[in-house]
Amino acid sequence: MAESAPGGHGFEVSWELGATTVHGTVELPQGSGPFPAVVLVAGSGPTDRDWNSPLLPGSNGSGALLARALTGAGYATLRYDKRASGPHVRETLPHLIGSVTMQSHVDELAGAVRSLASQPAVRRERVFGLGHSEGTLHVLNYQMGAPEIPFAGLVLAGPPGRPVGVVARSQLAAQAASVPDGSHLLALYDAAVARFLAGEPAAPDPALPESVRALIASLENPVNLPFSRELWTADAAPLLATVEVPVLVLIGQKDIQVDWRADGDPLQRAAAGRGAVDFAFPEAANHLLKQETRPREELAAPEVAAAYNSEDARLDPETVDTILGWLAAHI
Repeated sequence: MAESAPGGHGFEVSWELGATTVHGTVELPQGSGPFPAVVLVAGSGPTDRDWNSPLLPGSNGSGALLARALTGAGYATLRYDKRASGPHVRETLPHLIGSVTMQSHVDELAGAVRSLASQPAVRRERVFGLGHSEGTLHVLNYQMGAPEIPFAGLVLAGPPGRPVGVVARSQLAAQAASVPDGSHLLALYDAAVARFLAGEPAAPDPALPESVRALIASLENPVNLPFSRELWTADAAPLLATVEVPVLVLIGQKDIQVDWRADGDPLQRAAAGRGAVDFAFPEAANHLLKQETRPREELAAPEVAAAYNSEDARLDPETVDTILGWLAAHI
């Protein structure tokens, strides 16, 4: 776990949710406060509070790095392990089978907000939500649910501006375009996903690459249901159109999981006429908000993902400056 920002200090917190416990880390800046605060919400998969995942090599997670940057700039932060991630996952998983939904993710987040807002050094009326990728949907859904403690503003980092299933298919289509018989393989994938969304066994064709069959199997995993069916049709754009607090939408131009134009354009259309939504497209930021110096056309998905959390990867400076500048304008 990352060190606290210089002069600050961190401590563990937890809260009960049904038969499970959610675990997180609070970081407080130097001084007595009260401080504005940020709750960080991780992206998809078994991504923990630091934004590390057993599916990716390395432990230099952007969540911990962001928390340190925020705390160093005077913000209290809380980041937490989703219940299907982190060191307590084995004891928690049996309680999650069949109960993970969009709402259960919002319930996790609600506990995080209450935990952070209850700290004496935190300004309860100035708690912001910073969601990454899938986490942007949870931040938006939380805010739309008339929560007890609403966010003062939202930072949406790497949000899908199209339905999640459409974004995933676009990634696979780009890969299929470079292999023989790619269009046929994509049709087999479409058929399996259609069965899955209809509530039937997906039964992916054995001709599909192992990685694609693994993706479909993860959707059908009992721990992920019914959430994965909800997620596949979830779309941040219509949610953004209804949120009334200030919002920063940030998509890096080196992001190859969501696209700053294909996803950014629908989000900009959804926000048209709203003066409280700002957009930023940092030139060198990848999906994990790390700096990427190579040209976008040279980036291949497996290679990029393998380096997301490498020890020499660092947050993109333009991204950090943009987030800090936006927050400072709204506290």
